[in-house]
Amino acid sequence: MKRPSRNAIVYVLVGAIALFVASQWLGSGDEPTELTLSEFREHVAEGEVATATIKDRSNKITGELRTDEEDEVAYPQEFADELAAELGDAEPPIDVEVDQQEQSLWATLLINLLPFVLLIGVFLFVMNSMQGGGSRVMQFGKAKAKQVSKDEPKVTFADVAGCDEAVEELQEIKEFLQNPARFQAIGAKIPKGVLLYGPPGTGKTLLARAVAGEAGVPFFSISGSEFVEMFVGVGAARVRDLFDQARQAAPSIIFIDELDALGRARGSGFLGGPDEKEQTLNQLLSELDGFDPSTGIVLLAATNRPEILDPALLRAGRFDRQVLVDRPDRKGRVQILQVHVRKVTLAPDVVLDDVAALTPGFSGADLANLVNEAALLATRRGAEAVSATDFTSAVERIVAGIEKRSRAMNAEERRAVACHEMGHALVAGALPDMDPVQKVSIIPRGVGALGYTIQRPTEDRFLMSRRNLEHKMTVLMGGRAAEDLVLGEISTGAADDLDKATEIARHMAMRYGMVREIGQVVYDEPHSPFLGDGLATRPVQREHSEATAREIDLAVRALVEAAYMQARSLLDARRALLERGIALLLEKETLTADEFPFRDGA
Repeated sequence: MKRPSRNAIVYVLVGAIALFVASQWLGSGDEPTELTLSEFREHVAEGEVATATIKDRSNKITGELRTDEEDEVAYPQEFADELAAELGDAEPPIDVEVDQQEQSLWATLLINLLPFVLLIGVFLFVMNSMQGGGSRVMQFGKAKAKQVSKDEPKVTFADVAGCDEAVEELQEIKEFLQNPARFQAIGAKIPKGVLLYGPPGTGKTLLARAVAGEAGVPFFSISGSEFVEMFVGVGAARVRDLFDQARQAAPSIIFIDELDALGRARGSGFLGGPDEKEQTLNQLLSELDGFDPSTGIVLLAATNRPEILDPALLRAGRFDRQVLVDRPDRKGRVQILQVHVRKVTLAPDVVLDDVAALTPGFSGADLANLVNEAALLATRRGAEAVSATDFTSAVERIVAGIEKRSRAMNAEERRAVACHEMGHALVAGALPDMDPVQKVSIIPRGVGALGYTIQRPTEDRFLMSRRNLEHKMTVLMGGRAAEDLVLGEISTGAADDLDKATEIARHMAMRYGMVREIGQVVYDEPHSPFLGDGLATRPVQREHSEATAREIDLAVRALVEAAYMQARSLLDARRALLERGIALLLEKETLTADEFPFRDGA
């Protein structure tokens, strides 16, 4: 939304001042000298008044003295007859006139209309400021959709990578828009709406633009939040206008991004009735029911939170098809990296599969940022191409934060951090199903990380066994166990490790049914698969007893304690290797897998 123009403010003020000045100029000429009623009577008694004009509307008398001076006096209404008699009996006689027209017609009109003109000007200025431009002052109900015509540069499916299943689902939409008769010949109906849902940054908007680019039809893009304004009924009017524009440009595609801003499940408003958002949603539901997909209009929408959408939106006949656009697997990450490195000069040692292996859980947007960060690092060091080292450093920068070599630690703190990180590395190397360690460092990064250990996954995992989770907790507790074993005391450096280990243990007990004493019952709160637990999805009160809660607490404590004891046992058996690794880490500050034998017998 544009800010109000300073010129508009100046124009309104200048116009108001001009109207006021004009009214004053038209309503009055040269101002006469004002006299009191007593002074005027003295002049009359002494015969000094030559002429007098009675202005009955304003209860004023304007007169000229015999000295050619003009005077004016205001008198109360009850003195009117008395003053008229005095003027009539004066000696020498006074030429008396009665003026019933005090002001000109234009001056009267200006004075009477000036307040209304100012009010209208202020109203138009406020509306102009809210709508962001003079051309849109009265267009509250116009949709703010951005139209991408078929003649503009196209985004195609070749620009989309890492979500082959989603592309395959949307191929039918493209084919229908290009050749609807093929579907209508056998009585098939294309879905009215397609909902793209998944984590942020996975390419939902890009997919929608690719469908329009492949089909070669106009593309109307708008955010769900742009429908809702402070004025009741504006959102519904914009929904109607958006569908009207799409019908006129048919065949076409309507894309509503962040649908959850508009389509959140309906409920009572603060006053017990429907609010503006609900009216807008009702209008959208009505439009979905009212338009015929055979006309060539397809509605696409995207959201990160499908679980909070109104059920009426998701029923058959509205958003008929729901397509998951998830984070890419390793193969998908390689494809996405290939798209983003097209304009980047790569060194011969860069293997995109190795880069993809370092980035489990990265979305398409994350990978695009990774390529850009690697290119910036290469530029910073004056290189002509981006090397594998740049990609590794970019991953560390994104995951762990920026290096802070200026953060000075004393010798005692450096040794504690080295013990901690080497404990993680050795425990991870000792357990058979853990990802191999890529790098260990005691260089501070980010907000609170005084050191870090990076493991390189060999493959993407979609299921975790109980043993996998227990070993993961053991690696997390390795840092605390190393501090206790070597230094004989513990520090606050394991706070984040304890938090993560406790979370895993609690999920094992409450969500995964992996604790025999508690049973295979889910006690956990419902959660969003994309954005984590949200306040809107949490139950008001706990649905299990105090006795069960105590059993859960004891089970969580036992799981974390068992992980700690296993980590301490593994490190105690490798005490010499631990001491040697700490000394080497203190010397070099950063160790890679090639510089230190993390596994037994290496």
